[in-house]
Amino acid sequence: MAETVSNAPKGGTDGESVLTVLVAALANLGIAVAKAVAGVVSGSSAMLSEAAHSVADTVTELMLLVSLKSARRPADEDHPLGYGGARYIWALLASVATFVGGGVFAVYDGVHTLTHGEEPGDPLVSYLVLGVAFLLEGYSLRTGLKQARGEADRFGVHVKHYLRHTPDTAVKAVVMEDSAALVGLLLAAGGLLGGQLTGSGVWDGVASLCIGVLLVYVAWVLGHANAELLIGRPLPAPMRQRIREQLLADDHIEAVLELTTLVQGPREALVAAKVNFRDASTAAEVEEACERAERRVRERFPGVRRVYLDPTPY
Repeated sequence: MAETVSNAPKGGTDGESVLTVLVAALANLGIAVAKAVAGVVSGSSAMLSEAAHSVADTVTELMLLVSLKSARRPADEDHPLGYGGARYIWALLASVATFVGGGVFAVYDGVHTLTHGEEPGDPLVSYLVLGVAFLLEGYSLRTGLKQARGEADRFGVHVKHYLRHTPDTAVKAVVMEDSAALVGLLLAAGGLLGGQLTGSGVWDGVASLCIGVLLVYVAWVLGHANAELLIGRPLPAPMRQRIREQLLADDHIEAVLELTTLVQGPREALVAAKVNFRDASTAAEVEEACERAERRVRERFPGVRRVYLDPTPY
């Protein structure tokens, strides 16, 4: 995407990310308890699946809070490149929690309802809980989207493009999980209504299955995004081209033979390059050119924290 790790103010969105995740965690914790009570009272498997969904989301957001705190630690002797990767390890574990705690349980509960049958209970409490949960989840989603839109505007891209490519997986997780939660609430309401109109528990079981499939999909998308960042994702091609231009702007640099970039966090990236200097350049001139080139790159892209240049002949 556009310069996600480049031109934003340093540390500017970590506080926003913490607030976004904290709002989502508190909302989901209260919703999980209410859904569980409503599920027991109404006997609805879809409501119990939604309760598992909210529990999984709460665990996910707690892990995301840990990830944000872990990634803040500065580089030290044992970790010279910093702790940015800790963010993605915890976020990957959070996606596993969504898969196991929410998706698998919901699929199992749906299959159990379809194979063993279910007597629909009084759905009134469930409807009330779903209505309140919809409002709370909507507020949490609004908070996440507000941050995402602000970041997207800052980078001059559409919010969908930002969410698809951003290395800030905490915000991406909140937006995706809250969106899935709203869809899940509608599915649960549809299952309750279908059971109420027909007297059959099949509708409730199908709703539970759909919720499970939805959660598995969300977990897969988030897991894939975090795994990609853990393996190592380069900066976008347009940014790499501009970094080359900044390096070649120095009179002593003739060519950039190899350029390697690595995203280490939402506001942190590494640049390493094999650079060919003019044969007539002295050692002192090469050293000064390296300093100038590094300064230009870091001024143009503040998110690039480390620049390593290797003088290399053709």
